[in-house]
Amino acid sequence: MMAHSMKIPRSIPGIGAICAATILIEMPEIGGMDRKQVASLTGVAPMTRQSGQWRGESFIQGSQKVVRDAHHMPALVAMRFNPDLKAKYQAMIKAGKPPKVALTALMRKLIELANALIKANRLWVNKYA
Repeated sequence: MMAHSMKIPRSIPGIGAICAATILIEMPEIGGMDRKQVASLTGVAPMTRQSGQWRGESFIQGSQKVVRDAHHMPALVAMRFNPDLKAKYQAMIKAGKPPKVALTALMRKLIELANALIKANRLWVNKYA
């Protein structure tokens, strides 16, 4: 079962063996959550700091720092070689988002995509192929 599960996240361009293993080991509940839950558990969901009328900036924090750290390099690779995520990154930069914010969004997309594919028990398919 684990060997089959490793194939699913590794089918996503950018996610390698280390990242896939980290996801499966550190997040045994992957595939059983919705998008917001998996992003929050990974620590890539934006949290807003506010109190009354005071509004602070959003930041990321949280639970699975190991998984979040394991997604940094795959997000950089996906930014260059995954056509879907490359287009998303470029659109965010064009819209004026800082590169670090756009990269965090790619990290979130990668973990959400891995969760959805594991839930559906299917491999990633390049829509441009």
